[in-house]
Amino acid sequence: MDALFIGHAYIDVTMRAERMPSGDQKALARDYAVSFGGNAVTAGFACAKLGHPVDLLTTLAPDWLGHMFMDMAHTYAIDVHPRRVARSSLSFVWPNDGKRAILRARDDAYLQGVPRLDISETRLLHLDGHMADAALHYAKGARGRGALVSLDGGALRPCIEELTGYVDVAVVAEKLCEQMSMSELDMLGWLKSKGCRIGGVTTGEKGMLWYDEDGEISQMPSLSVPHERIVDTSGAGDVFHGAYCASYLERPDAPWREHFEFARAASAHKIQHLGNEAGLPSPDDVAAALAAFAPADALSPV
Repeated sequence: MDALFIGHAYIDVTMRAERMPSGDQKALARDYAVSFGGNAVTAGFACAKLGHPVDLLTTLAPDWLGHMFMDMAHTYAIDVHPRRVARSSLSFVWPNDGKRAILRARDDAYLQGVPRLDISETRLLHLDGHMADAALHYAKGARGRGALVSLDGGALRPCIEELTGYVDVAVVAEKLCEQMSMSELDMLGWLKSKGCRIGGVTTGEKGMLWYDEDGEISQMPSLSVPHERIVDTSGAGDVFHGAYCASYLERPDAPWREHFEFARAASAHKIQHLGNEAGLPSPDDVAAALAAFAPADALSPV
């Protein structure tokens, strides 16, 4: 396998509505989407859509949502290595004015141990910290074989501190900074101290504070997508991770700034579409976003 992604799988139901009903109310949604979900899972689908073979170690249940997930994976030629659970996990997502509310039901009571896979030919491993035992096992193995290990640090999960010691590229969310009582600069320093060659903190529409191969810290602003074109920001970070993985697999010797600029454009495409699957970019979609939208700091003041 060339690229292995490890994380928890969801089926996402995304509803676009003016308001969320409460009590005994009812409301009519304007649109909806049903798709795969989960941080590393969505990143894997994005990497596959961008033209790279992907293997996915994830949860799978013997129910109709599990069958739906496998149909989705088959569509993108993703090889799924299941870790069995009793019930599929489900997310309800409500995009709202550039934000999103999420209600989840998750089954992480694994019915089997960590599946053993041959990663001797793997060039890239991407993790989100879910399935901690599997994440640690394969991070250690991949690091020992010289594969690139990438981490989506979206939140403080049980293994995150130990896991980060085996990571080459770590891009974390503001939420992790808050949970660890660190500023963005403190977090970058902490990632450096753990041995991460590349580190970043994503801040949504503000972009990303990051350090490069030489340890130089800089701000990478987001692309300026007009507000009226923003439909659903959920999954944009996951697509960002999947896209820089794809860019690395395509051009492993390119500077990381170029990988992140490619991923930034992929995220700009995602937020214009409802649901994860509709927002997966092709290479042409990434090129179109790069041509259409300027970095926020390059715009002339009004």
